[in-house]
Amino acid sequence: MPEQPRVRTTEGVVLGRWRQRNAEFRGLPYAPPPVGTLRFAAPARPPRWTGARQATTFGPAAPQSGPARNSTTADPNWLTLNVCTPDPGAAGLPVLVWIHGGAYIAGAASDPMYDPAALAAAGLVVVSINYRVGAEGFALIDGAPPNRGFLDQIAALHWVRRNIAAFGGNPDHVTVAGQSAGAGSIAALLTMKPVRGLFRRAIAHSVPGTYCTRALAEQLTCALADRLGTTPTAAALADVPPARLAEAVTALGTELPGYRDRWGRFSQMGVAMYPVVDGQVLATTPWTALADGRADGIELLVGHTREEFRLFSVLSGRLGQLTEQDSRTALDLFAPAPGGAAAYRAAHPRATAAELWETVYSDALFRMPSLHLAEANATAGGTSFLFELALAAPGLGGALGACHSLDVPLAFGTLDSPTGSQLLGDPPAPEAVAVSRELQRAWVRFATTGDPGWAAYRPDQRLTRVLDATSATVPYPERSSRLIWEGRYLAPFTLAPER
Repeated sequence: MPEQPRVRTTEGVVLGRWRQRNAEFRGLPYAPPPVGTLRFAAPARPPRWTGARQATTFGPAAPQSGPARNSTTADPNWLTLNVCTPDPGAAGLPVLVWIHGGAYIAGAASDPMYDPAALAAAGLVVVSINYRVGAEGFALIDGAPPNRGFLDQIAALHWVRRNIAAFGGNPDHVTVAGQSAGAGSIAALLTMKPVRGLFRRAIAHSVPGTYCTRALAEQLTCALADRLGTTPTAAALADVPPARLAEAVTALGTELPGYRDRWGRFSQMGVAMYPVVDGQVLATTPWTALADGRADGIELLVGHTREEFRLFSVLSGRLGQLTEQDSRTALDLFAPAPGGAAAYRAAHPRATAAELWETVYSDALFRMPSLHLAEANATAGGTSFLFELALAAPGLGGALGACHSLDVPLAFGTLDSPTGSQLLGDPPAPEAVAVSRELQRAWVRFATTGDPGWAAYRPDQRLTRVLDATSATVPYPERSSRLIWEGRYLAPFTLAPER
C-alpha cells in the first residue's frame, strides 16, 4: 500500500490514511465555514486549494446544546464530511451517506459508534457528514433561510455527487441513512423534489415526528433573543458567539415545562429547537407529503426499536418515579384526538402508569412516525421494508429494554465502542452479535440491491422483520398502537391550544 491514499476532488487533492485495509479521508469541507457574513446563510460552494490537503483528522462538530452536549470548539469548520472506502481505485461501488442523530441540537460524525470500518469492509463507500444543529441550523431567524441544517445536508449530497467516483463510489448508487434526528432529516429530504437524483435509496431508523410550525418557531427564536438581550434577526444574532447561542438553546430546553399554556405539547419535549415546516425548504410533514401524492416514493428501509422511550426515562431519572398524573399528561398531549386516550387505556387495561406513559411517548415520537413513513412511502409508489428491534440491551440490569439508539452500534458493528459496550455489555452476548450481523447484512444488501432480505411492507399483510435472538418476519407487532393511530399523523408542534 502507498504511504497515504491520494484522491483528487473537484476542490483539490486530499491525502488520507489507511486503517483496517480501508482508505479514510476525514474533515473534507463541503462548504466554507458559516461564520462572518456566512453566519446563518445557506451553504456556499467550498473553496479550492492548491497542493495536497491532509485529510486525516475529523472536522469539529457544530456548536452543541443539551445536557449531554460535547464541548464546543472555537474552530468554525463545521461543514465537513468523511469518506471511508475499501478501494479508492475501484469504480461503481455502492455508497452510503450517514446523517447523525442528536435531537437536532447535538451530534457529530466523529462519534466512535459510527465507525464505518465494518461497512466499508463489506464493500460500501461510507460518507458521514457534520451539519449545523441547534439554533445555527434550525432556528427560524428573520433575514436567514429556514432549516439551514437541511440545506447543509443537501450541499453535502451535492459534494458526494461531484466527487464520490474519485473514491471508488457510484454517484448513481447512493443510499442515505440516519437514525433519530438523522432519520427525521432523511424523511424530510424524501419530500424535497430538488434533492431527487442525489440519492437512490434511504434507510431511516427511529424516525421522529418532531417538526414545528412557523408560529411556534418564531416564538422560540424570540425567547432565545430575549435570553441573550438582543433581537431575533440574523444581523443581531450574528453578533452572539456560537457557544453562547448554543448555551441559550440548552437553557431554554430546561425551562420548557413552564411554557405549557403557550406551547402545549412542545413544552414537554425538553429540546428547544426542531426543524420548521416553513413552506419553502420543508413544505409539509413528510408523511403528509407522501400520502397526499406531493412526493414520489422510493426504496426505503425503515424501522424502530420496541421500547423507544425507555432510554429517556432512564437518562432523566424518571424510571420508577412516574405517576398516574404523568400518564394522564402524556395521554392528554400526545394521544391522537379524538378518542386516543380512551383507546390507549382500553388497549392496555393492566398497564402501570409508567408503562402507559412510555407506550404513548414511544408511539407518538418514534414508532408511529416510522410506521407511517413506511406506509406513506408505499402509497406514493415506493417500496418499503419495515423492521422492529426487539433485542433487549443488558445494560443497567436490563432496564433499558430494546431502547432508542440500541440499533446504531448493531448496524455499524461497533459493539465495542463506548456506547455499544454500555448498552450491550463487554463482551456482548452471542445474541447481540448475531443481530448485529443480520442488521449489517441487511444494510449492505439494501444499499447494493434495494432488498434487505425480507418481504416488503404491504397493506394486506404488513410484514415486519422483528430482530431478536430468534428473528422472524411477522405481521406488524404493535397492532394496538397501529389501530389507534391509523390515518392520524402527528401534526407539527404549534402554539396552544392545539386541539
